[in-house]
Amino acid sequence: MDLVVIGLGYVGLPLVREACRAGLRVGGLDRDARVVAGLKAGVSHIDDVSDAEVEHMLAVGFVPTRDEALLDGARTVVICVPTPLSSEGGPDLTAVRGASKAVARHVGPGTLVVLESTTYPGTTEEVVRPVLETSGLIAGEDFHLAFSPERIDPGNPVYGVHNTPKIVGGLTPACASAAAAFYGKFVETVVQAKGTREAEMAKLLENTYRHVNIALVNEMAVFCHELGIDLWDAIECAATKPFGFQAFRPGPGVGGHCIPIDPNYLSYKVRSLGYPFRFVELAQEINDRMPRYVVERVQQLLNREGRALKGAKILILGVTYKADIADQRESPARPVARRLLRLGAELAYHDPFVRSWEVDGMAVAHAGDDVPAALRTADLAIVLAGHSAYDTETLATHARLVFDTRGLTRKMTGQTIELL
Repeated sequence: MDLVVIGLGYVGLPLVREACRAGLRVGGLDRDARVVAGLKAGVSHIDDVSDAEVEHMLAVGFVPTRDEALLDGARTVVICVPTPLSSEGGPDLTAVRGASKAVARHVGPGTLVVLESTTYPGTTEEVVRPVLETSGLIAGEDFHLAFSPERIDPGNPVYGVHNTPKIVGGLTPACASAAAAFYGKFVETVVQAKGTREAEMAKLLENTYRHVNIALVNEMAVFCHELGIDLWDAIECAATKPFGFQAFRPGPGVGGHCIPIDPNYLSYKVRSLGYPFRFVELAQEINDRMPRYVVERVQQLLNREGRALKGAKILILGVTYKADIADQRESPARPVARRLLRLGAELAYHDPFVRSWEVDGMAVAHAGDDVPAALRTADLAIVLAGHSAYDTETLATHARLVFDTRGLTRKMTGQTIELL
């Protein structure tokens, strides 16, 4: 194989697709039997790769499997396995270690091994390298080792693997050159970092930047409501400045793998030095409390209309973490729903991308495909994901009350609609 990708999820599968398009012979390893069986049948399990694209990948030689023998003789191996948070607040590197051990059993002279899984600075050298060197080969001498942060934005119609600049950091200059040459086969722009730690830090810097700025506008949303200020309008006005400002908008919390998770890796590493990373920890606190604040605002809206939250029929619109995708990872919809249920609300949900949904093992009723009818039945609707399927005119016409956490209705006025 020219390339074997370990981990065929939101990061690994788009990488496979681009490599196949470039004419490389590609194999994929994943320990989930359902994922492998689906891919062999031409069925994709992620938003950004269609079934037709999987069928094309198979037609040009893509081999998805659970058998690590696929690694034998591979020229390049890219590790794209999950790195969830551990109980200590740092990354759980179990999957990274497992993938590295598998590679060590098959790595040969001249192989390029790249870690793409997001983690704290030092992981490539301190964790992956020693495992790979149990093979008897030396990184930087017998085989190449590099880190290249994934920059996947699920559902982004403009930027993907091919046209998003690719950062590579090598253990040695030769490792960096090998990684740059590999990615240059199917990525338009490759950027070489000084080393693996700088490449690892670049990924965490990108996501921490977003994390703290989202926390800023979320905290502003709380006090702007108290002051009677339309923060959404203020943001639009500020965004007209052609320099020195980037617009971030409030929401019911942060979701996906990157923003709620990745900055904690950096905080974990800084704490190992003996002091806190205050910016990240404060941002985490602010963003984590937004689901509670959303429920408080729902209570206030119902009280205004003479209704109690207990027994009220609440319709959740959108349970994914962002608009127009099916990805539910770390979605704030779940903690919002959990609190509403604890306070006695009767919940139903609608999401054009999610046909069944549960909270803490309990199924939440699907409101059906007739959104206007569902709006008329509910005492209050909460917009938690700004799917394009949610027509603002429909919301204004059919809903008794709407609490819009995504700004879909910011151009509309009326007593039945309130913005976060």
